[in-house]
Amino acid sequence: MRNTTAQKMQVEIWSDVMCPFCYIGKRKFENALSQFAGREDVEIIWKSFQLDPNQPTVPDKTVQQYLAERKGMSVQQAQQMTDHVTGIAKQAGLTFHFDKAVTANSFDAHRLSHLAKQHNLQNEAEEQLFAAYFTEGKNTADVDTLVQLGTSIGLDADDVKAVLASDQYADAVRTDIYEARQLGVQGVPFFVFNRKYAVSGAQESQTFLDALGQSYAEWKKAQVETVLEVAEGPTCTPEGDCL
Repeated sequence: MRNTTAQKMQVEIWSDVMCPFCYIGKRKFENALSQFAGREDVEIIWKSFQLDPNQPTVPDKTVQQYLAERKGMSVQQAQQMTDHVTGIAKQAGLTFHFDKAVTANSFDAHRLSHLAKQHNLQNEAEEQLFAAYFTEGKNTADVDTLVQLGTSIGLDADDVKAVLASDQYADAVRTDIYEARQLGVQGVPFFVFNRKYAVSGAQESQTFLDALGQSYAEWKKAQVETVLEVAEGPTCTPEGDCL
């Protein structure tokens, strides 16, 4: 009798909702995964990271105004920066509207992602959060917005409200951030394949495809196949046969 493990190879992705290259990296990784023959054996786990834990939510300022103040540059320079990133996003098939984006603290958005993870909806949650911030101009720190995003992927509205009204999943977010520091993560996105290989940044899809191939081959080889020596005796089968 042979019993093989049902565990999947994990790809962990540290990211922040307000990080444009995290959304771009997501698309490039997904493109690679769609070409990967072993994709059914890959489990994606999103990990929380905050580029600025003290980031205030400032819906009355444009991203360019906020960047100019924070980085000590002119609004025109900040506009050039966001225009450049918008062009890179377009090449990845994404539409960014920095003119509508609401600068917001991402802590509660990360908590929503952890709630979604419990329902196997984390990837869907991340997609909705990225789109809300970069494309739709929604305030991703606003409770009503997060409830709407949660229900759009199938979460219960009351569950989302209860989580956001409490400190549930706050420790999970902090644990992810601490774990990133332990791994030496300096910036996001940061992709970890089978806890052995890492890709930093929004690399081209071929880079992700190579990392998938190498890590998957080693993961597959390491899977333990258990062979049982069975002493046969009288049994009953699910078909109702008793022998």
